[in-house]
This record gives sequence, structure tokens and C-alpha cells, in this order.
Amino acid sequence: MTWDAALVLENGRVFRGRGFGARVESIAEVVFNTSITGYQEIVSDPSYAGQIVVMTAPEIGNVGANPEDLETKRIVCAGLAVREASPIVSNWRASGGLGEWLDAGGLPGIDDIDTRALTRVLRDEGAMRGAITPHAAEIDAVLARVRAAPTMDGLDLVPRVTCAASYEWDQPSWRAPDDRRAPPVPPADFHVVAYDYGIKENILRQLRDVGCRVTVVPATTTAADVLARKPDGIFLSNGPGDPAAVTYAIDAVKTLVAPGQNTPVFGICLGHQILGLALGAKTFKLPFGHHGGNHPVKDLTTGKVEITAQNHGFAVDPSSLPAGVQLTHLNLYDNTAEGIAVDGRAIFSVQYHPEASPGPHDASYLFRRFRAAMEARR
Repeated sequence: MTWDAALVLENGRVFRGRGFGARVESIAEVVFNTSITGYQEIVSDPSYAGQIVVMTAPEIGNVGANPEDLETKRIVCAGLAVREASPIVSNWRASGGLGEWLDAGGLPGIDDIDTRALTRVLRDEGAMRGAITPHAAEIDAVLARVRAAPTMDGLDLVPRVTCAASYEWDQPSWRAPDDRRAPPVPPADFHVVAYDYGIKENILRQLRDVGCRVTVVPATTTAADVLARKPDGIFLSNGPGDPAAVTYAIDAVKTLVAPGQNTPVFGICLGHQILGLALGAKTFKLPFGHHGGNHPVKDLTTGKVEITAQNHGFAVDPSSLPAGVQLTHLNLYDNTAEGIAVDGRAIFSVQYHPEASPGPHDASYLFRRFRAAMEARR
């Protein structure tokens, strides 16, 4: 079922189309994602909490949805805008269609809009607040609500997505039952404590794939609690919002990376930003962020270039890195920081997503690097 809907931006631009999914109004920051595939993983990525995602690919929904590919158990992004939502589902793994999946998760969608024009607005003017609304005849009132909503700057969204209590994870990546080429899953020889700032399940699967059993802990867990669990390694996860606002996480990581602490630390996305802040660097908001599956990143330690998946609106300022902290990866689109490491210590992080599902997988070596750091410490 569809209805008249509109996407209203804070600058007054209105894109009228068809509503699908849940018939509710949602107000959030509007960003665009250039990935061609992986819409289910994108919509269920906790890093998108507080954001409406515009997909630049012209047709979305043709492979439906299934429970195996979710990045979290519930949908947490604020809405989905597409050029055309496919009415046909054609995939043997699908258990339902995109519209019914969004409806079940309480998430509104809108299609039949010019996503190319919308993306150009966001690219030229920057990510901005907006609403997907079924109240298409009441634009002035919707616009007032949009402009009254908080901006992303200074917003701590981690409490929306972190777990309420710690739990154990021991599930590897999905494998087809008849896939004889898949390598065996190694024994879980290493214990990793992972901070959940909005952790994606594929990160947990990738950690298990390299021989880790994982204890996931809430974002407010103290450093003392983490160290008392005697982990072989500590992981700092992805997540939403402004990293500078997550002060409790920054304080905990300051202790975990203080001189004298030798437990390997690996961070991704928000975890990378929190590590940077804990080490004394600064972060800033990007104009429209990096959201997509085709960003070239250069590993400055090897000279190799990898194609990466990205999803972030903030970045670490490389000019603010303190002595002893090196820039290890560089975005070749805009020269922003994509990775840092502490000299002589097993503490490193990347801004992009080496666990990307469905891909690319160029950067999956980072999980093996983390395992090697834990092996070297033993």
C-alpha cells in the first residue's frame, strides 16, 4: 500500500512522491548513500540512527529482505528515500519485501522522487535536517517541525543503539550449507571485549572468523570493568552521532590506551573517532559525509589502495594528531584521515568499514592484523 508523501528539507525544498513502509512522519538528518547493493545492511546499520538515507541507485528492493543479513536486530535509521521501490522480490534468500520489512520495523519510506536532484542538493549544500511525512498537504507545518529539530552537532545518539547488558558472541559469517570452498572457522583462541557504540553484527562475525570469542559490553562500561575481564584485545565499534559528545567513551578509552596498558586496541568508524579524541586529537563535521561502497583509501604504510565502504559524518582532524600518533590511511577523494596508529604499540583504528557486507572486502586484512597483535602479546 502506498500514499501521497513528501520529503521536506530544512532549506524549504520539497520532493513529493509515494509513501511506503510505515505511514508515520520521521524527522532526521538527510544523507545520501552511493552503494548499488546492500540496502538491507544499510537500513539496519546502527550508525544511521538519526538519519534518513537517500539511495542514489535508481531501483531498490529487488532482492527483498531476510533476517540473516541484518546488522542489528531492529531497524534504527530514520527513513529511506529511493527513486523506485521494486514491487518484485527475486532472491531465494528473501523472506519478504522491502515495504513490509520497513512497515514491521516502523520505518517510513518514500519513492517516485528525483533522487538525483535530491543528492545534488545535499552534495552542494551539505547534509541537513528533513522529514519523510504522510502530511503532504501540510508542508508549512512540517517545515516548522523540521527546523525545530536538533542538528547532529553535539548530539550523542549512542544511548539509542547500545546494548542494555553485556552478552557473548560466537557466530561466524554466514555460509551456504553446500559451500565446500568456505574455509573452516578457527577455534576461538582469543577473547575480545567489544564496546557497543552501535556495533554491526558483521563486525562480530568477522572477529569470530579470525578466531575470537567476543564479549560485547554497553557503551558506558568503565575501563576498569573491561580490564577486569582480562581480554586479549579491546574493540571500539562503529556508531552514530557526534563523537565529541560521547564523553564517557572518550574517558574510558583514555584509560585503556594510557602508558603502561599493553592490551591491543582496534577501532572502526565512531570507535576510530573516539580513539582519536582520547589520544588528544580533534574531530570535525564533514559537509555531507562519506556514505557508500566505492571510496578509495591509500594505506600509507604499504602504498596500496583499497576500495572501501564508508558511513560517517565526522572525521578526525589529521593536523591535530599528537606526537607519537601516525596517520596510516588517507581518503583519496578529499584527503581526510582514514586511519591512525600509535607508534610502537598495538593501538590502531580506521574510519571506514573493513567488515562491509556485501562488500567490498579489500580491507578485511585489518581483522587479521588485530589477531596478529594479540598473538604477539601472548
